[in-house]
Amino acid sequence: MSNPLRSLLEEPRPSPPPARVWRDWALLGLVTVLALLEWSLRDDLPLPGLSVALAVGLAPLLLWRRTHPLAVVAAAFGAITVVDLGVLASGAQTLDIYTMVYLLLLPYALVRWGSGREAVAGLAVIAVPAVLSLVVSWSGVGDAIGGIGVLMAAFALGWAVRSQDNARKRRLEQVKSEERVLLARELHDTVAHHVSAIAVHAQAGRALAATSPSAPLEALEVIEVEASRTLAEMRAMVRVLRNESPADYAPQPGVADLERLAGASPAGPRVEVGVSGDLAALPTAIDAAVYRIAQEAVTNALRHARNATLVDVRVAGDRSAVSLVVRDDGEPAPAAPGAGFGITGMVERALLLGGTCQVGPSPGRGWAVTATLPRQVPA
Repeated sequence: MSNPLRSLLEEPRPSPPPARVWRDWALLGLVTVLALLEWSLRDDLPLPGLSVALAVGLAPLLLWRRTHPLAVVAAAFGAITVVDLGVLASGAQTLDIYTMVYLLLLPYALVRWGSGREAVAGLAVIAVPAVLSLVVSWSGVGDAIGGIGVLMAAFALGWAVRSQDNARKRRLEQVKSEERVLLARELHDTVAHHVSAIAVHAQAGRALAATSPSAPLEALEVIEVEASRTLAEMRAMVRVLRNESPADYAPQPGVADLERLAGASPAGPRVEVGVSGDLAALPTAIDAAVYRIAQEAVTNALRHARNATLVDVRVAGDRSAVSLVVRDDGEPAPAAPGAGFGITGMVERALLLGGTCQVGPSPGRGWAVTATLPRQVPA
């Protein structure tokens, strides 16, 4: 069996079809009215009673065309086959009621909502009355080609709509996957910062325990706050990553929250934060990105800047952009190759928002993180 045929046969049904809506009932009523109008207005309608009975009798199958496409096709076109065989056997005039054009919705629905095996089986079912109709009411090659073309167009339209819908769903899954990567990066940034703070204060409490009896208690209080905050944020994000369900997020931190990063610790460098310029009404994505890049840069400095005494965070805004510089005065440790999301995350955040981010040794001493973000998020 060839790969294309195997792929077709293994094609599953799409996601559950939409429930029956008022438009389905309106379509059923419209078909019924059109059949009755054609019966009353056409003087040349062959076998009018049978024609109207067949058109109106098969119309309710439209209500199940999405949920049971193969069964509906088999019932409708099976009935047409039986009628055509009866007409052929009796020598009567073939049926020719225009309202029956609604049956083209059935092959469309078969391809749109059926599985691959159902589509192949339904095509075989439809082929029987189609060929029989050509034999019974042959009117030339042109009409035959036209009829087959219209039938194939119904199949093609159903396949095109199905393919477009599948492409949209794949894109949605891709977006979800990309969002999970961003959430994982958020988790890394948040936990890394808080754990670094916990480690720094634990070291400070131990170092000062002998000279300041209150230092361990103060350190434990800070550790408790940082640990609780870390657990809360980590649980929220992991719930999204694991269960694919929305979480109730606290408002994303931004420029106004940069003061959280400031402070001094006996066991680490002092962090100073300075904000200047026009930073009002920043887009949420830009506001959060400034905070997260600064947070990651401070975390890296606390971890890796040897003999540092100061980590300086400066944010400035103007009409078109927001600039961020985080610089320490320590001796930079060599960057570890492939070391997680840290530096890569900062650079990617800036790029995704149409900005830039550079990380490297400062001209004098220490390391610097320099980022520039536009005030408007690119479309």
